[in-house]
Amino acid sequence: MNDPGHLNDPSNLARELAATLSARAIYQPTHYRRAFSGETGVSAPPELVGEPPLGEPMAAVFNESGTNTDRWELLRAEALSCQICRLCETRTQVVFGEGNPNADLMFVGEAPGRDEDEQGRPFVGRAGKLLTDMIVGMGLKREDVFIANVLKCRPPKNRDPMRDEVEACRPFLEQQIELIRPKIICALGNHALRRLTDTDQGITKLRGKPIPLLGTTVVPTYHPAYLLRNPAAKRQVWEDLKTILGLLGLPVPAPKRRDG
Repeated sequence: MNDPGHLNDPSNLARELAATLSARAIYQPTHYRRAFSGETGVSAPPELVGEPPLGEPMAAVFNESGTNTDRWELLRAEALSCQICRLCETRTQVVFGEGNPNADLMFVGEAPGRDEDEQGRPFVGRAGKLLTDMIVGMGLKREDVFIANVLKCRPPKNRDPMRDEVEACRPFLEQQIELIRPKIICALGNHALRRLTDTDQGITKLRGKPIPLLGTTVVPTYHPAYLLRNPAAKRQVWEDLKTILGLLGLPVPAPKRRDG
């Protein structure tokens, strides 16, 4: 996919084009139907009004398109060109996510902030530095895990995600999880917890508790941004991270000794 020479091979180009068009034909109308439901008050473009075409779910399209790398790049391309909800009008960049696409551990946050929107990378601001510290404290590196958000675009002024925005981004996160197949998903904060599990309960009640979910396990904990405002909660988050390490069968690193 990264080799420009493939464009000179008509058979490869035809396969890629067919896969892309098939994905758009099945994926986008369903996506629009979710995002532009009658409850949101947002109207879909006239050409996409009505029932989606009959066919297999999007997962089947990706399964037929080739290797996991091909499927991943196709998903990434769809996300980067997405114009389904209002956030496409105000974003600087789509923040698809980053890390190891074969990771056993995936972190899912709420939405990109200003720094993330500018750089096109998840968790790179103050909260991102704290998340990196959390990962390192677990004896891991950012490159060992995958980091994503419920929304791929920044809401204006970092407001809370709206329901139709969450629904518009839902297939992207679902496909990421399906392709990565993480053993554990760490839900960072209420929005990620509720999006992943459809629970009405809050993060305070459920943090640190493993929740089975379609072949993986969700372990909720506080969002790093919350920890910046409430440093005393770091102790609770460390307990949650130790739970995750136990579920992954990894040792708990000894705490670093502070000089002086």
